[in-house]
Amino acid sequence: MEANVNLLILNGTVCDPANRTYKKADIFIENGKIKKCSPRIYSGVNEAKIIDAKGKIVVPGLIDIHTHLREPGREDEETIRTGTSAAAVGGFTTICCMPNTNPVIDSVSGVKFVFATAHQEGVVNVLPIGAITKKSEGLELAEIGKMKNAGIVAISDDGKPVMNANIMRRALEYCKMLDIPVISHCEDANLSALGEMNEGYISTLLGLKGIPKQAEEIMVARDIALCELTEGKLHIAHVSTAHSVELIRDAKKRGIKVTAETAPQYFSLTDEEVKISNYNTNTKVNPPLRTKEDVNAILRGLADGTIDCIASDHAPHLIEEKEQEYKIAPFGIIGLETTLPLVITNIVNEKILSLSSAISKLTYNPAKILGLEKGTLAVGSDADITIIDLNKTKPIQKFESKCKNSPFIGMKLTGFATTTIVAGKIIMEDGNIVST
Repeated sequence: MEANVNLLILNGTVCDPANRTYKKADIFIENGKIKKCSPRIYSGVNEAKIIDAKGKIVVPGLIDIHTHLREPGREDEETIRTGTSAAAVGGFTTICCMPNTNPVIDSVSGVKFVFATAHQEGVVNVLPIGAITKKSEGLELAEIGKMKNAGIVAISDDGKPVMNANIMRRALEYCKMLDIPVISHCEDANLSALGEMNEGYISTLLGLKGIPKQAEEIMVARDIALCELTEGKLHIAHVSTAHSVELIRDAKKRGIKVTAETAPQYFSLTDEEVKISNYNTNTKVNPPLRTKEDVNAILRGLADGTIDCIASDHAPHLIEEKEQEYKIAPFGIIGLETTLPLVITNIVNEKILSLSSAISKLTYNPAKILGLEKGTLAVGSDADITIIDLNKTKPIQKFESKCKNSPFIGMKLTGFATTTIVAGKIIMEDGNIVST
């Protein structure tokens, strides 16, 4: 991306959790890097484009550790171009794409395809995650070392669990040598088979086949045990149950190298939403929406640091795919454009976390988990920056994503990105993509 030579952000409040900074300051950007960050920058700034951030928060560019861009194979649902545009509108400057495309990203050629397409058509940074196993079939390890050399930042068979414990063990051992995390989709596929929503009172009432919480928790416990055995790096995706939080909390206390994420639906909605919405298939996600008890446990896990980061798990599906009966409709919702306002509305404004702690779970923490030199506003770092209006309130209506499968449509939320800057280049202003 060609960077603006000079850019000056004035009058904003800088929130940089990586450096424990929360203060009024200006930021001067030159050649795609942060040159200065201090109060009242004037000297040495010539012909700079000015951004007035008065009344707004200036944070490191948001990082999404878990997205599905669908390209290659399902460009009718999303492309790297449309997915990165949605990311920019949502305030994300870096997104990590899962490998469950068609074909699966399980080789160097797949990794190169993502980088090449993102370079030509993407508007934010795209970092590929490689598959754990060939074709994500769970039978044989993929070309992990070669993919690491090609640029992957982690491995995962997300969308499918690795049911073979020995395969998962070998993946953790191998990735320990490569110093990258294994991102686990924790689901016992035998327990969850043909399930449609959380197993419990609501599923019984609605006549839908349930997915028991234990389908997640058994695999969380197994993978923590394997992580302890191998001393590898384990990252648990989309945590959704109270007991999963307890297992992760205990593992961290015992010094096991485990990190975890959750997605906004797991702290914003419960399984009752399926009933309230009259079987709206935009409530069908995997893992499924859980109970109020689970939501409260997720919030506590975020508050005490058990859950390290918040990811969108952006999973686009066409209207005609979602407009089927509940048991047939695919799992998944879009999330890149709603994650930030859901965090501000339901986490920060409800005083679950301070603004700085919440921003850390969207910036510094995911960068640290993946070993990225991002997630900070330190002088010399890449000028990936998001400007947020904490007071902007609006209903969720339009999307840059190709798909509209969101349960949050019509919901009034607060706290939106107003400017997204990637490598010193303004990509999004006031909800519109302004540079490609």
